Amino acid sequence: MPTRRQLITTALLAGGLAGLPGAGRATPAMRDAAVDRLSGGAPVRDGRVVLTVPGVAENGLSVFTTVTVDSPMTAEDHVRAIHILSEQNPIAHLLTFHVGPRAGAARVSTNIRLAASQEVTALAEMSDGTFWRDRRLVVVTIAACIDGG
Repeated sequence: MPTRRQLITTALLAGGLAGLPGAGRATPAMRDAAVDRLSGGAPVRDGRVVLTVPGVAENGLSVFTTVTVDSPMTAEDHVRAIHILSEQNPIAHLLTFHVGPRAGAARVSTNIRLAASQEVTALAEMSDGTFWRDRRLVVVTIAACIDGG
């Protein structure tokens, strides 16, 4: 359990960093590093994944996102996980859905926040150890994840 001093120090550092331009934002390099970490360095191929997200999001506070993966979802051939990553949010790895053959279909939907116009990546981890992705550019007219300053 963190001490009171650690909590105060963390809060002060976070507040100080929030005032710096561009501080607290992921970068395309950070997104790529997250993909490498998730894939364990395995090759990531384009295909099999369809990321459905609006090309223009009027409000970055809630962007409806669906990821569908072409998979028979059998015990021998299924999706293990679906990851969604960003390149301009405070963190690059937004979320992970853990799925398996009992899911019946490799399709997930959620609302995500987007801090700015950016490329969103959907990464699928398959049971055979392969990784597939789809990427889409989203133009955000009203950004989320900002400090208001």
